[in-house]
Amino acid sequence: MGERISLKAEILRRLRNSKDYVSGQDICDSMGVSRTAVWKVIKQLENEGYDIEAVTNKGYRLLSYPEILSGSELMSRMNTVWAGKRVYFHKETASTNEDAKYLADEGMEHGSLVVADEQTGGKGRRGRAWASPAGESISFSLLLRPDFSPDKASMLTLLMAISVAEVISSLHPDLDVKIKWPNDVIVNNHKVCGILTEMSAEPDFIHYVVIGVGVNVNQTVFPDELKDIATSLRIEKGEHIDRTAIILGIMEYFEYYYGLFCEHLDVSAFVDIYDRYLVNRNREVRVLDPKGEYTGIAEGINDSGALIVKTADGTIKAISSGEVSVRGIYGYV
Repeated sequence: MGERISLKAEILRRLRNSKDYVSGQDICDSMGVSRTAVWKVIKQLENEGYDIEAVTNKGYRLLSYPEILSGSELMSRMNTVWAGKRVYFHKETASTNEDAKYLADEGMEHGSLVVADEQTGGKGRRGRAWASPAGESISFSLLLRPDFSPDKASMLTLLMAISVAEVISSLHPDLDVKIKWPNDVIVNNHKVCGILTEMSAEPDFIHYVVIGVGVNVNQTVFPDELKDIATSLRIEKGEHIDRTAIILGIMEYFEYYYGLFCEHLDVSAFVDIYDRYLVNRNREVRVLDPKGEYTGIAEGINDSGALIVKTADGTIKAISSGEVSVRGIYGYV
């Protein structure tokens, strides 16, 4: 099921965090491995593009490293307490959500992260396809084991949307990042991120929640059916983007917001932050309701994460599910 926390990740972490040489013997002694095992890992890292200097009686020093997405790279740079502390990495998989659900059934712990360089069978909301080409996009799924009731779980999607928006904004402040309620992250009115949350639960107990995230990072072209809807960070920024840095940042932000959420069991602590990103806010929206389609002005979200819409006759509606189109976004005119 992929690459777990490893000797390679620990050696890489030590090399990255040291400004001086790292003693091979110290690694052997602290981790209970042979000098040969350490040497083999150093050679693997060199083959992957890491420039490592080896000096007799001093040890090893990392001179430079490539922009690479791997389990070892992620684990060596992860600064969270629990989110993403155990990483399962695949060069290729059908669906990180399906992988995470399999791991959940096998008993894997809260905060486990499944990441793929390429995802061949990803899906978005309502079963729509989500393309994740090798070397260009981010595909990951985070496994959670909450101790709150199942009716609260849908709000976790909003936490992840904020986390993605915050990371992109902090790393690339020149980009105009917005959220289309509830969970699309958009730049320049085009989608860069989709989020799919799935849950296994009984009426009063959550077995697990899996939050799948797909981010368009380094794509330069899209299929005809997507080019008017989707964009990538590279297209908008005009330069190659470090995928690992974005995943690490999302884990840090999500861990922080999840902690706040668990204190209140609603989104009251960050309604203002979400509304600041909300592209729907103060704009005309079209709501596809089973009882009939209607339009109104979106005013923001409430403490439960529902979208507040004021219709033409002054009626206030709280929308907790369904399709909501925003004028000027994704072709709605």
